[in-house]
Amino acid sequence: MKKLITIVLIALSFQGFAQNNAKDLLNQVSSKIKNYDNISLDFKYALENPSENIKQVTKGDVILQGEKYRLNILGVTQLFDGNKLYSISTEDEEVTISSHIDADKDVITPSKMLSFYEDGYTSELDIKQDIKGRKIQYVKLTPIDSNSEIKNILLGIDAKTKHIYNLIQVGENGTKTTLTVNSFQTNEQLSKNTFTFDASKYKDYYINNLD
Repeated sequence: MKKLITIVLIALSFQGFAQNNAKDLLNQVSSKIKNYDNISLDFKYALENPSENIKQVTKGDVILQGEKYRLNILGVTQLFDGNKLYSISTEDEEVTISSHIDADKDVITPSKMLSFYEDGYTSELDIKQDIKGRKIQYVKLTPIDSNSEIKNILLGIDAKTKHIYNLIQVGENGTKTTLTVNSFQTNEQLSKNTFTFDASKYKDYYINNLD
């Protein structure tokens, strides 16, 4: 019995140590990101669900500055100026305008992409991998909300730079979403119109104003 208690205590101590280390690492990542004036990312996005025979891979890029962002993916540009979200589809020649309200707390929007882990999840250290000469430490995030559609998230962090390398989200329905950062640039000289919607460029577009 004493031996069993000792083993349990060691296991609990290790678990607490791992959780503290995970939180410390996430705090370092968060602190570093908040010190940047802006961040520009090129990324690969992959969506897989074997049971539904779904496999989709695409590339995109995003510029982030506080809550503002400019995202290009799947032929659509999403522009959020801090008040309104403009979704611009050149293929459909349509602009959809709406107030940006995150009704679904499970949705990781571009403005939350590098900070979503700060609330709503428990965290613990997972595996460490060598990827293309980089030491990537994974942190496993589990939603506190038992009704969440997310089963867990693995957040890969570059141990040297403390930048996010990738994010692997597994849904309760078996869908696996992977976002891998290909390039990470910070504090670039941005145009003052980077996050401004210029209606004059879309005179011939259908404007779908949802407000």
